[in-house]
Amino acid sequence: MTKAHKTPQEKKAADLTSTVAALVDDFTVTGQATSAAWRKVKWLAMPRVSGPAPYGTRVKMLYSKTGIYVLVDCVDRKLSCTRLPAMGDLFKEDVVEFFIWPDTERPLYLEYEISPLNSELVILVPNQKGSFCGWLLWHYEDGRLTRHATTVRGGARRPGATVSGWMAEFFIPFSLLIGVAGENPRPGDAWRINAYRIDYDAGEPTHYAWCPATGANFHDYERFGVVTFGR
Repeated sequence: MTKAHKTPQEKKAADLTSTVAALVDDFTVTGQATSAAWRKVKWLAMPRVSGPAPYGTRVKMLYSKTGIYVLVDCVDRKLSCTRLPAMGDLFKEDVVEFFIWPDTERPLYLEYEISPLNSELVILVPNQKGSFCGWLLWHYEDGRLTRHATTVRGGARRPGATVSGWMAEFFIPFSLLIGVAGENPRPGDAWRINAYRIDYDAGEPTHYAWCPATGANFHDYERFGVVTFGR
C-alpha cells in the first residue's frame, strides 16, 4: 500500500544527498580499485564544507551479500600524518571517515576511519542529542575484520611525503554491524550513510563530505546521506 503522506523523517531524508549502491560479487581489496566491479557505479563528489584546502575528493560505494565496499580518491599535496597506530586518534591527521547508521530508531552508528598509511579506527558511537562517545569493538577478529588498503600517487607512502593524491579502498562486513543493524540489507532497503575526509595541509583542518548538509559536524547523524541498496 502506498503511503499518502511522508513522515517528517522521510521528508528530511528526501532532501539529503542520495545514491544507489550496486550489488556485486565479493572481490579483493587492493587500494588501487583493480576490480571491474567499480565500473558499475560513478564517482560521487565530496565537496569541501569548511577549511582552506581546495582539494578534489570523490567516493564510490558498492555492496555484496556480505558487506559494503567503499573507494575514496583524494587529491593532495602532502601526507600530513605520522605513523599513528591502528585504533589511534587518526582524525587528528589526514584521514578518510565513513559512517553507517542502519537503524534510524536508535542513535547508534558505526564509524570507520582510515589514514593514508593504512591505519584504521573502528568504533561504535552512541549519540544522545549531540553528546557522544566512541566504543572500541570487542573480539574484532576473523569474519568481523574489515579489509582495507591504501595507495599513494606522485610520491612515497610515508609521513610528510610530497604527493599528488592518495586512495583508500575498504570493505566493512555486515557481521561487524550486528547489534547496530537489525539484519543485512535487501535490495530496495535504504541506510543512512556519510563519507568524509579531513586534510591538514593548511595547518587548520579542511573538511569534505559526501552529504554536505552535515557541514563540519561529522556526527550530525540526522543529516547523513541516503544509500539505497540496488538489485
